[in-house]
Amino acid sequence: MKTFPMFFKMDGRQVVIVGGGEQAAQKTRLMLKTEAQITIIADDLDPELATLAASGKFTQHQGEINAACFNNKALVFIATGCPAADSALHAMAKAAGATVNVVDQPHLCDVITPSIVDRDPVVVAIGTEGTAPVLGRQIKTQIEQMLEPELGDLAALAGRLRASAAARLAPRARRDLWRWVFGSTPRRTHARGARRETAQMIKQAIQTGDFGQDAKGSVALVGAGPGATDLITLRGIQRLQEADVIYYDRLVDPEILELARRDAERVYVGKTAGCHSWPQEKITQTLVNAAKKGQRIVRLKCGDPGIFSRSDEELSALRAADIPVEIVPGVTAACGAAAAMGEPLTERGAIDTLTLTTGHLVDGETIPHALKNLHPGTCVTLYMAVSAADRITSYLLSNTSASEITVTVVANAQTKHEQILECDLRSLTATLAAAGITDTAMIILKWRKTQALPKMRLA
Repeated sequence: MKTFPMFFKMDGRQVVIVGGGEQAAQKTRLMLKTEAQITIIADDLDPELATLAASGKFTQHQGEINAACFNNKALVFIATGCPAADSALHAMAKAAGATVNVVDQPHLCDVITPSIVDRDPVVVAIGTEGTAPVLGRQIKTQIEQMLEPELGDLAALAGRLRASAAARLAPRARRDLWRWVFGSTPRRTHARGARRETAQMIKQAIQTGDFGQDAKGSVALVGAGPGATDLITLRGIQRLQEADVIYYDRLVDPEILELARRDAERVYVGKTAGCHSWPQEKITQTLVNAAKKGQRIVRLKCGDPGIFSRSDEELSALRAADIPVEIVPGVTAACGAAAAMGEPLTERGAIDTLTLTTGHLVDGETIPHALKNLHPGTCVTLYMAVSAADRITSYLLSNTSASEITVTVVANAQTKHEQILECDLRSLTATLAAAGITDTAMIILKWRKTQALPKMRLA
């Protein structure tokens, strides 16, 4: 970031706006939303500003402008409309130690005015560092549609009741209270205009402690997707923002953890092939113990938690301990790899059977059973199979029509280190070695039907 977003406390602080035309009026409208003391330096004011001056909304300074005009001011906006005058005034204000914004001259700005979504006291600021103001306005429009107009009133009500909640509820219960207020019945009730009913509902919940919270802990097995941060689901993000503790895997993109609540504890439980610093039994017992303490837990797994992630062991232990548990699906590695290839995993008339299997078998088998049934019309996606590539290749070359099978290797799918390699079965092992691929790769085998339906063509 070239700029750092933060909010200034403006109550009683002094702001100077230099200029009396439309540009100055724009900044004045913005500052009038705050509790700042505003001075406008201009001999002449446009009709809008003149009306505001007459009603006492700001102080007008006429006559000579000198460095004293800018001393001890929280912010200075320069908006005369004349580039030469703006530049000279900028130098004077900077000499006085002021923080300055010169309208439409980013190179003279210490601070940049963002696009603002105002639901006072809820304020959302959108900045593009001056590079794309149109994009900033588009994002503002989207957020305006997301946030109901009276949301600020509900936030203000919550602010008035925080002391009462702190006096009666423990920290965990308070978090659950506000989660309920802003994510459930109170917010919906308030949005339909029933302010008094909403206030009574929240006050009663604070008094009784009854707002649907569960004293037990809970665990959510959340799929982080195959790599890219934006491939996690909205529900997955919500669970991250609710979590007290997050246990995450080796392949999870660290940037995904930035989506979590800031004060959530993060615990790395990654396992590398042949080096299990956190064996599965330890992970499972840790989840159980943490949930028994009443903590809200996220077990963050790469891909989808229901596919080759050993979730069954964790689910069994949690359910045996009577701990509420939820599965939040994610984009599995096979789908992420296919998307990286720009191809579907199934094709009408050519591939009508899709198999997800693994080259890392617990029972000692060296060849996945699915490969023994490989036939025309099949796509087999192999997880954790790089180390078994030579055995798989030997088997297929001996037992199938190898020339009909296409092979694609996708390593580190949906990340900046992504590699996509195409080869035939005979060269698979050599291709992996030449590319230095030893882990985190999908091997995708396709055996298309020879009588595939013709692809539709547009006239």
